[in-house]
Amino acid sequence: MDAEWIKGLLAVPFVLHSQPTGVFESQSKTVAQMAEIAHRRYAEIMQDVEQMIDDHIAHQDIGTHGRSKLKLLVPSIGTFFTSLPLADAFIYQDGKRFISSRRFVPPSFNDVRLILNTAQILGVTAAGPLELATFDGDVTLYDDGKSLEPTNPVIGRIISGESNFLFTYAHDSPYLLSHLPRRNWILPSMSTWTQPTITQLLDLAESSLRECIVNLSLPATILRKERAVGIIPSVPGYKFARESLEETVLVVQKKLEMSEVGQCLPFCAFNGGNDVFVDIGDKSWGVRVCQEYFGVKDARSQEKAPIRGERTLHVGDQFLSAGSNDFKARVVGTTAWIANPTETVELLDELGELMKISKQGS
Repeated sequence: MDAEWIKGLLAVPFVLHSQPTGVFESQSKTVAQMAEIAHRRYAEIMQDVEQMIDDHIAHQDIGTHGRSKLKLLVPSIGTFFTSLPLADAFIYQDGKRFISSRRFVPPSFNDVRLILNTAQILGVTAAGPLELATFDGDVTLYDDGKSLEPTNPVIGRIISGESNFLFTYAHDSPYLLSHLPRRNWILPSMSTWTQPTITQLLDLAESSLRECIVNLSLPATILRKERAVGIIPSVPGYKFARESLEETVLVVQKKLEMSEVGQCLPFCAFNGGNDVFVDIGDKSWGVRVCQEYFGVKDARSQEKAPIRGERTLHVGDQFLSAGSNDFKARVVGTTAWIANPTETVELLDELGELMKISKQGS
């Protein structure tokens, strides 16, 4: 869902009903009335958007989503796997962030982003039990460039893995993880990703990255992995300018898209906050693999069915910048957009409470 579009809708009642002159008045009643009116108007707008989403889902179900009102208003809108109870989500977040009580600061992008997150987990838990949750690493589970430390509060709320690799728990392993051979989990469509093709794409990506290092005078070092290549600062503690990172992503992405190998092998070029990497595949492939691997057998047919999109939640921070590697996950499941590891912990606690309530009510 387009957070900027919703933010624009909420700007109108803020302009009409906010009371900035309240700071000069002694009557607190004026501010309380303003907050009450603003709360009602904001909730009404969220209810209207919620109804448009439901209408879009109805069109989506019969293959005419291109004709929905929401699609006409927001052409970039994608697939919805669940309904989004935006009015209830707004009421919840307003109780935490006091959006309606503000007189000088209108509903922000972050306000809307968090409302959408709450709406999404309300929608997921209402649709049935959540069967799969996947996570980005940097900025989502831990600070940028750091690792998952034993003291991290997110531990205990998740299990972890790694892009392009799959591990299983092993109590007798020094790191409690055992590598699962790729042949045990790759999708049939991934079997055509041959090593020569992968090497060719990474070689081209590396040469493009080296070109950007020279052209933008970046103090960067190339880091080559088995299925990825990227740049990191060559000077400890150095921070790249965001514009330089975005430029590098777009240059590399365009060169790969225009190449022959880029046409036959999926890839993702993205800004990681203080680095740029090109991965083979993208988050949608990673989520699909998990949906297949963790799928359950049908009781009657005994065939393994993948976990469906409405039973899947991907949590990440990369939905806006160039590459936006978490954005790709939206085509295979529901998503939540967080800004830091603290928000991830809060989201998981919120999700846990909703799952308990849903379980008690069933």
